[in-house]
Amino acid sequence: MTAEGQGPEQPARQQPRKPGGTEDDAGQARTAPDGQDGRDTRRTPEADQDREPPRDIGTSRGAAGARRPGGRTARVREKVLEAVGPLLVEYGFDGLTVDAVAARSGVHRATVYRRWRDVGGLLADALDAAGDDGWSPPDTGSLEGDLRALNGEVQEALTEEPSVALAMIAASFRSEEAARSLRRFWEERYDRCVAIVDRAVARGELEPPVEARKLVVSSTSPVYHHRVLLHAAPDPELPAEAARAAVLAARAGAFRSPPGAPSGRRSADQPAAAAGPGT
Repeated sequence: MTAEGQGPEQPARQQPRKPGGTEDDAGQARTAPDGQDGRDTRRTPEADQDREPPRDIGTSRGAAGARRPGGRTARVREKVLEAVGPLLVEYGFDGLTVDAVAARSGVHRATVYRRWRDVGGLLADALDAAGDDGWSPPDTGSLEGDLRALNGEVQEALTEEPSVALAMIAASFRSEEAARSLRRFWEERYDRCVAIVDRAVARGELEPPVEARKLVVSSTSPVYHHRVLLHAAPDPELPAEAARAAVLAARAGAFRSPPGAPSGRRSADQPAAAAGPGT
């Protein structure tokens, strides 16, 4: 809404550089264990060849974080975070090191260590930046159309090769900092998606009150389950089928909320959704 479906433009294409630079900047990266994520884990950043970097986490429209003005500090952050996603998908979690990010970005390793400390800090900030964009949920004029378009964005982000969204999800199981940031990312995306249900109520498609978050989760979950858990080939019919099922359930009263309850925005004491738009 995956990685901007999320609304942001695709990051500018750039040719990644070999980690190296000065003797101080160069770092050693561990090779990922054999078989991790089905990639050739014998590759390391040191063996990098020039290639087109993948898009950042988000929907099919790209999920780069909003560019923050602010002088040298902002430019350094932008350069460093732009290096994290490509290195993660190319070498896996075990091949992603602070030294490799410093070399790829051209930022001195001491600066990267001082600001981000470790890989967990880099992943967390990359995810936070991905959520700092202008993405808004699709508005097709109907509830089913909006959910179908949203599901399509999610599926495309999880299907593109390589997929930063899938790489970030996998990394969240290895880093608690990344896991917390990914939960924040999804929570914020679902909050934006409440607008889909609010519009449907305003059009008279649904009778209020409706638990908007549960409805949107019901629609997007089959797509995540199919691609992330089952590792199945993309099903071109699934986005529409899942959207249709969620709409039918909603019209039958499956997501009715008690009178006076919020429309679906998560309160501080509610658990986060397991998966959400924008990966």
